[in-house]
Amino acid sequence: MSSVLFDVPGPRARTRHRLVAAVGGIVVLGALAWVLTKFAEKDNLEAAKWAPFLTWEIWNSYFIPGLIGTLKAAAISIVLAGALGLLLGIGRMSPIRALSWLSTAFIELFRAVPVLVMMFFSFYLYTTKGVFPDEINPLAAVVTALTIYNGSVVAELIRSGVGSLPSGQAEGGLSIGLTPFQTLRLIQLPQAITAMLPAIVGQLVVVLKDSALGNIILYPELLTTYSQIGSYKSNPVPALMVIAVIYIVINYLLTVLAGRVERRLRAKGRPTIGRGAAGGGALPPPAGAVVPAETAAPVGA
Repeated sequence: MSSVLFDVPGPRARTRHRLVAAVGGIVVLGALAWVLTKFAEKDNLEAAKWAPFLTWEIWNSYFIPGLIGTLKAAAISIVLAGALGLLLGIGRMSPIRALSWLSTAFIELFRAVPVLVMMFFSFYLYTTKGVFPDEINPLAAVVTALTIYNGSVVAELIRSGVGSLPSGQAEGGLSIGLTPFQTLRLIQLPQAITAMLPAIVGQLVVVLKDSALGNIILYPELLTTYSQIGSYKSNPVPALMVIAVIYIVINYLLTVLAGRVERRLRAKGRPTIGRGAAGGGALPPPAGAVVPAETAAPVGA
């Protein structure tokens, strides 16, 4: 008995799998026990060090303001990155060779530059040139770096979305007298943007996590609060663990949201760009799904 991709494991294979799983479980439990032992040696498991996180003072004075700073930087960055990515994506697909080359060079360059390097450079530029008030410089540097990097990623997502559409979409637009740019703007982009919605929502996770790098340039975001709480309550390690849990919960909720968006679009028969993709094709609609009129080739294709 076998499936399409692999043979069904026999008795010996199942025994090996159980053995490997048991050994792996023992290793994980051993590592967890070792970590807890080290925490206990440093008194990080004492109730007194965890009790402050049950008080409103810590949340009101540290976690909530830090979380607001993180969400503010992420929200501004994703909006600007979406606008920049749209412009770069259109520029890369432009029939004007110079514009296409410049857009491609920008995308490939800033996708390769670490976000932290761009934050340092932006922060240095803004502080030395007096572009913004001093209290705005950290936020401006974080937003600049996240916008440039994620804008380049969004541009690739747009290119993937347009590239995943049937060729009849463009051919139909041209056959009814539309110019290539009109065809891109009126026919291809609306469908591509719909297809890439799950990937855009998934990109929010990347933006949210990368905003923590602002801690290095003194931007008051969530990660910054661990040192403040640690100095106030002498519990930096528990503070870091609580912050990690907050990040995990928020990112998990965003991942669930991206998955639901993707499933709803695919249930309607619309192609989608997989989360995290930046150059692949589209995921096909589920078997038996009826493709709606807006994804069919225009008249004249």
